[in-house]
Amino acid sequence: MADLQNLSLSTEGSILTITINRESKLNALNTETLAELKEVFNSIYDDKDIKGVIITGAGEKAFVAGADIGEFSELNEMNARKFSEEGQEIFQLIENCHTPVVAVVNGFALGGGCELAMACHMRVASANARFGQPEVNLGVIPGYGGTQRLTQLIGKGRAFEYLMTGDMMDANTALSFGLINYMEADKEAALAKAEAILGKIGAKAPIAIGLVIDSVNAVFNHDENGYQTEANAFARCCGTDDFTEGAKAFMEKRTPEFKGE
Repeated sequence: MADLQNLSLSTEGSILTITINRESKLNALNTETLAELKEVFNSIYDDKDIKGVIITGAGEKAFVAGADIGEFSELNEMNARKFSEEGQEIFQLIENCHTPVVAVVNGFALGGGCELAMACHMRVASANARFGQPEVNLGVIPGYGGTQRLTQLIGKGRAFEYLMTGDMMDANTALSFGLINYMEADKEAALAKAEAILGKIGAKAPIAIGLVIDSVNAVFNHDENGYQTEANAFARCCGTDDFTEGAKAFMEKRTPEFKGE
């Protein structure tokens, strides 16, 4: 992997933490940062040693405060579609990753930052977190999947309200709406909660975890029969060594040792 200029990576055990490291810019997403995220996630797809991923932002003020306005302001009807589609492709890479990804949201998660958090499989926020899709204030709409994922997560009526007013949502509201899984007192506690969740998941069968992700994502894919996806995934699990080990361990009343095979 090439030297990363906008991300910092750290590994503890089998959990990889990716920190958006542009604190002076409130961790705004620019083209280079998105390219680095794509590179990192492509490597995660092939790394069986990583059992969980945390994405967070540097500092206390922001997870990601949005897209880089300098780049954003240069868009026109000719190049904006490609800009949107490339961002959507990267966020779909995160959403479809067979390694579980948790966003730890501290401070502002606005625009592309909210979209990044929603592309993750779960979200844990600190009490100072603020979520929003304020793009209408600039005369545009979200372009990285925000209209779709916000609707999936909080429902049509609420999504309409926040997408059309551009209002921010505090952590308590986000929790009550189901946008986040947990709210913790501060960033440190939120990171600890995410690590605990991923630690528990990391003890399960990796193939089964990946197929849970496929099956849940199929709910929102109108070109896919989610029930058939589930049946196919169930059958695939039953052909793995992990299934044999899991059933044997259950009968022997011991903890299974899954190998992802």
